[in-house]
Amino acid sequence: MRYIFFSLLLPFCLTSSPTSTLALEYKSEHTQNHNFASKSIDETFYTRASQLVQQQIDLIARIEQALTDPDANRLRSVRGQLIVQTKSVEGFVNRQYTSPVTLCVPRVDLSVSPLPNQLTKSQAQIYCSLYTSSQELLKLSPMLDRLLSRRGELALVRQLPLVTGERQFDPVLSIAPIQHPNLSQVATPFSTGEPNISTDTLATEQQFTEIFSPSVIVARTAKTAIANYTPPLQPAIAPPVEALTTLANAKQILTATQQAFPPEIKFTDPQETAVTLDRFAYDLDPQESQTYAKFLELPHTGIFRVLHSSAYQRPLNTLQNRLQPSVSERYPFPLLGDAQGEFNPSLALQLVGDRFQLGHQGVDYSFMLDVGDVPLEQLDGKLQTVASPTRQFFLNYQPPKQLDALQVERRRFLTGKDQNWNQSQAILAGATAELNHTYLVRSLQFHIPKTIAIGQPISQPERPYYLNQLQQIQSSDTLLAFRAVRRRSDGSYTVLWRVLNQLPAPQIVDVE
Repeated sequence: MRYIFFSLLLPFCLTSSPTSTLALEYKSEHTQNHNFASKSIDETFYTRASQLVQQQIDLIARIEQALTDPDANRLRSVRGQLIVQTKSVEGFVNRQYTSPVTLCVPRVDLSVSPLPNQLTKSQAQIYCSLYTSSQELLKLSPMLDRLLSRRGELALVRQLPLVTGERQFDPVLSIAPIQHPNLSQVATPFSTGEPNISTDTLATEQQFTEIFSPSVIVARTAKTAIANYTPPLQPAIAPPVEALTTLANAKQILTATQQAFPPEIKFTDPQETAVTLDRFAYDLDPQESQTYAKFLELPHTGIFRVLHSSAYQRPLNTLQNRLQPSVSERYPFPLLGDAQGEFNPSLALQLVGDRFQLGHQGVDYSFMLDVGDVPLEQLDGKLQTVASPTRQFFLNYQPPKQLDALQVERRRFLTGKDQNWNQSQAILAGATAELNHTYLVRSLQFHIPKTIAIGQPISQPERPYYLNQLQQIQSSDTLLAFRAVRRRSDGSYTVLWRVLNQLPAPQIVDVE
């Protein structure tokens, strides 16, 4: 009987055992799938969050640039981008947790905040940082609208395109459709019609201004190249302090939250990239100073990059914020000695066309000569390795002592005319640029009092006072040489320079 009972129970045991085994296997597979799904969700969160953080960082950099740029279209672009970015962040945070205000406000610190089940502590920090920084940037909306109205005083602000499906025509010319703006292009400034003069004839923006200024000739009023023409005054745009504070707060939040991301996720700073690109365009390469380190150990030597004159000029019929540092301010010319208050003699060497030339102001002038492939180390203050006629001229030349005569002398070197110096060739203010050639330069620079420089009439009783000022002006007379050692694809050169001798400072004893 007992055997009959076990024989009846055996089939049930056999059928129940696989079921239990299958249940255990299913539970194990379900756990693995759940872990895989959680990992996939985490990866999706960090991927999308990192994209939004990088977009937010890029937007901050674009807004900072638009705040100081006179272009109205750039300001309109960032205004629209701010709306799109805000909506993107709102959609992301609402998909993760529907109440960001409860979780994140009034502080980003989550130590006492209840975390939702679907977010880890690092994810909640990223979540709140994105939300908080986005809300901080949203405060700029009314400020950007106000600034855009001011930009409309400088350039033409066209209507934005209508929504898809609508069409509008010009109210006067019914056959001509309205021209919609392209925000990727610069808005057309109102101050157009500047004279189209080749940049190769100009050395600096200061000289461009002087061409049309009544004070081209120092201490006198001269005719202008274009009658009754005044160059347009460029706008001075200072960013609002409150806008900069808001941007700094948002950037600080985003910088702090980058630590919460996995280490393999990296972020780029567009401002650092912009600085790197700016240096690449205008400055020396870092390794160049190391390459010529032995030469630079010599006294009164240096290395710098010679740019085309157009780099220092504002393009015609464009707007430029005159409060922003220019190329010559960001990358100043090398000084040829110790600074003397407001008077700082410098080597303002530029490329004008295919020629090296010094960009001088006022009555400053210079002359140079290509002496060929002569190493700078072989040149000294007595120019013993230079041919005799050239050596005698560069060492013995005496500048005039009258202000008018100085300006005549300056034009003589610029044009090459009326030179009675018994030289086999004209001595000019510039020379053709050649790689691995050395150039000998004599540079004379003066610090003329402003009252005399602008040509203000001087009465007879005031004449002794100004003559005394002339005799006390600061000046320099420098004999130097430079050598072109590298030419880049953009035409700019890297040059080594060396001061050979500081000659006695020239004096001005009278106006005429």
